Amino acid sequence: MATGTSSDTEPTGRREQWFGWFDGSLFTLCVGSLAVIVGGGLVQVSFGAFSMSIIEAWQAVFNPEVVFNARAWEAWLLGGEVPEMNKRSLIVWNIRLPRVFVGMLVGMNLAVSGSIFQAVTRNELASPFILGVSSGAGLMILLTLVVLSGLSAFLPIIASVGGAIAFLIVYAIAWKNGTSPVRLVLAGVIVGTVFSSLQTALFFFADDIGVVQSAIAWTTGSLTGTDWEQVRMALPWTAVAMLLALVGSRQLNVLLLGERTASSLGMDVEKVRFALSGVAVLAAAASIAVAGIVGFVGLIVPHVVRNIVGSDYKKLVVGCVFAGPALMVVADVGARLGMTVIAGSDAQIPVGIVTGLVGGPYFLYLMRKQERMGEI
Repeated sequence: MATGTSSDTEPTGRREQWFGWFDGSLFTLCVGSLAVIVGGGLVQVSFGAFSMSIIEAWQAVFNPEVVFNARAWEAWLLGGEVPEMNKRSLIVWNIRLPRVFVGMLVGMNLAVSGSIFQAVTRNELASPFILGVSSGAGLMILLTLVVLSGLSAFLPIIASVGGAIAFLIVYAIAWKNGTSPVRLVLAGVIVGTVFSSLQTALFFFADDIGVVQSAIAWTTGSLTGTDWEQVRMALPWTAVAMLLALVGSRQLNVLLLGERTASSLGMDVEKVRFALSGVAVLAAAASIAVAGIVGFVGLIVPHVVRNIVGSDYKKLVVGCVFAGPALMVVADVGARLGMTVIAGSDAQIPVGIVTGLVGGPYFLYLMRKQERMGEI
């Protein structure tokens, strides 16, 4: 009898070990985020230059002849000729929905990247760009558009390389028999300031106003004109970054205990910090490569998720995977349709402006509400 009880409880214990952290608050956050993503996505596909009613647009989204068409998915995800479908489905799936998918990937990457950097620096005000990733990517973008315009076709790759180089420079500056969270943040501020100044200087060398507008769109962050090519570009790197972030959640929890405690538990703090920062840079670079520099998402989302589910990084990473896309999809709805509602204009504004307008007041609210902000 005792043996039977032991064997019955062993699988239950294992399930609790692996899934016990997935509690009600995290479940509610995930479900709520999914509802926001679906709602925002349906709003996005309902409006555009090609006139169709909201019901017709939604019918095109859920058209089973498209949703379950393996050839169509192969063409979208791997490239190739899209099979024949009705005009509404073609417009919705080929033009409007890819923008929603890119927004989801960008939000996911920025949120998870921000959560990792906050653990590495032990500072809840850190963002994906605290280590100079955005400034390095922005400088390379402007340099390409203004000086090396012949390489514009490789702009996403160049942006990612620029962000990685900036991160390596920050790490080199911060190194002194190892690094520390404070030195990493200070080095990031130094590199970010220098690179941002160089970005501003490059604007004076641009003769074409079109080049300046394109550069501003990249450095502000925009999803205008994105299609399945951007989805194909970001999806593999996003999958790798999310997997590595989930695998590294235990190490992130240990880092929050402090360097001495982490070292006493057998962790090589320097190697782990560098590796996890590399994962955060990979996620941020995947976002920059397809949407440019979108601010505040990596700062806001981890903070909101932490307030809901706590500081356990198993919960935090999963929460960011869902909440990040929700914020980006809603912000992009505002970026695409905001001017129509406010001024009756068809003009679109960069989504980075919307996230900045949301993020600024939110952190002002937090600053007034909380007595202590900063170190986790």
